[in-house]
Amino acid sequence: MPRYKLVVMTKPVQGREPEYNDWYQNVHLDDLVAIDGVKSAQRFRLNQAVSCDKPPLPYLAIYDVETEDIDGVIRQLSERPQTGRMVVSTALSNEIFCAVYEEFGRLVTA
Repeated sequence: MPRYKLVVMTKPVQGREPEYNDWYQNVHLDDLVAIDGVKSAQRFRLNQAVSCDKPPLPYLAIYDVETEDIDGVIRQLSERPQTGRMVVSTALSNEIFCAVYEEFGRLVTA
């Protein structure tokens, strides 16, 4: 089955970072892994930007997805807030980067 990484960079609305972090960690990740095909979710906070013209957004979430229908997963991700099956906090800035990467090449370990 094809495997993907859904990569999402976000930031909170100014002055609402604690609310944003609580929602993202305790509500949003669970909403995402409830989508069929989304196997796991993990968040990261920017430590430092290396070799960038423009600094990246301060928060990163990486979702492991295994599906024969990646377009269907993305469609569900887009539709669920309108149907009430996913809560989107007003503490989330609308400045978002989202991309899907298909697994390509073998995993190399030390």
